[in-house]
Amino acid sequence: MGLSDLSDTLLRIRWQTERLGTPGKTGLGLIIFSGVFFLVAVLPRQTESSALMLKAETMQARVKAEPVAHEGEGMRPRMSGSQALKVFYAFFPNADSTPFWIGEVVQAAAKHGVEINGTEYRMDREKDVKLARYEMVLPIRGQYPLVRGFVADALRAVPAMALVDVAIKRESVESELLEANLKFNLYLSEGKK
Repeated sequence: MGLSDLSDTLLRIRWQTERLGTPGKTGLGLIIFSGVFFLVAVLPRQTESSALMLKAETMQARVKAEPVAHEGEGMRPRMSGSQALKVFYAFFPNADSTPFWIGEVVQAAAKHGVEINGTEYRMDREKDVKLARYEMVLPIRGQYPLVRGFVADALRAVPAMALVDVAIKRESVESELLEANLKFNLYLSEGKK
């Protein structure tokens, strides 16, 4: 194939693309883009996905094949439903330890330089439920990264606490400080195990 043959082929391709018009060129471009995307992004991920699926199947087969461990073998024994429920309730702190856990939250705020502007507390006990919910609403003030750090440290320090609601307000765009109302629920054991 000589230079003239190549230039003839290019002229034919150019003429054919001119005949397509704008919608045809757009469609052809999308087809070419899809093909390149498939080769560059999808095919490599398919091999990774296949490898991960094989690994997951191998792990599932290994778990199914392992016998149930007995006490003394270094693994936890299987528990009955009532035993598991007792272990679950044992995780939660007693209701009389509330001041300690509030102190942990206040310490996390002080560590991050977050100002707590008063608090609202409410104990919520439901009939026939072994856990009590201690609701805390904390209006706080601080910089956004410090507020995030405070929330993370508070939840880490008090594992039986959950962040339920967040309302954030900033006075103006230029203001570095923001005001937030955080609602935490601290779950406590009523001691009826």
